[in-house]
Amino acid sequence: MFESFDTNRSRYASLGIVTTLPGELIDSIWFIIDRNLKGVIPLTTMLTFDVLSNNNKVTLHFSQEFSDVEMAVDLDFPYSSNYPERVLAVDDGQRETILLPTEIIH
Repeated sequence: MFESFDTNRSRYASLGIVTTLPGELIDSIWFIIDRNLKGVIPLTTMLTFDVLSNNNKVTLHFSQEFSDVEMAVDLDFPYSSNYPERVLAVDDGQRETILLPTEIIH
């Protein structure tokens, strides 16, 4: 078994993500994983981030299956209604990817 979200793995963002979120917001998701989640709580291989508007600024709301732990992080980025409502961070043991829920291959 591997440890989820190891910063030594290759990291990617899907085409759906890079066309709907600014790079700074994508980087913020990785930062939250590395600085606020990793080592604080056990992480599964799929993390969920809801992209919310809070006074026209972005709030990322973290959750994951099989855990009652949730966290919201307010960011100083303008919110856009063009942003996806939800993004996922997935670790398959070799690479880590931020993608849209519709891009998950089952």
